Amino acid sequence: MIYLDKMSIYEPSEDSYLLQKILKEKIPNLLKRNSQLKVLEIGSGSGVQLVILQQLGVKNIFSSDINPHAVEQCTKLGFNCIKSDLFFNIKSKDKYDIIIFNPPYLPEDKREPAESKLATNGGKTGSEIINKFLQQAKDFLKKDGKIFLITSNLTKGIKWLNYKKKLLGEEKLFFEKLFVWELRI
Repeated sequence: MIYLDKMSIYEPSEDSYLLQKILKEKIPNLLKRNSQLKVLEIGSGSGVQLVILQQLGVKNIFSSDINPHAVEQCTKLGFNCIKSDLFFNIKSKDKYDIIIFNPPYLPEDKREPAESKLATNGGKTGSEIINKFLQQAKDFLKKDGKIFLITSNLTKGIKWLNYKKKLLGEEKLFFEKLFVWELRI
């Protein structure tokens, strides 16, 4: 059970559960090929994906979040989690088989309360944080590694760079459509 301080940590929602569903489908097969998968989650939030990874048998789990309350939460759950703005505090020599990111992907909404903006606001068009992530991630991904990334149809201006992308899942909500992508270099 994960207990959250609702004012400071992104509470799992539809996007979290869609990503969780995809991880449950994909990780077991990846573990069969490589029992020593090295996984990094950027933006670990409540730790809900970390718990699933552990339950699926992943042993090498690392995580980060820009929110110190999220880092504290994940650390309390027993995970290696550090405070970092994307990859800023991740060791540059570390390479990962899997990188997971459920980013803030919604376009800026000036009416949104300040306490939720950190978790939901991806910049003016919603893609600014995703674009920074994609630029940085290639330096931390192993040659045959994969990225699992959430986006929304409301997110505009994603620069996919030279990543090969594959749609793994989608979910239509009343106000948006969510997508989970598998990206490879």
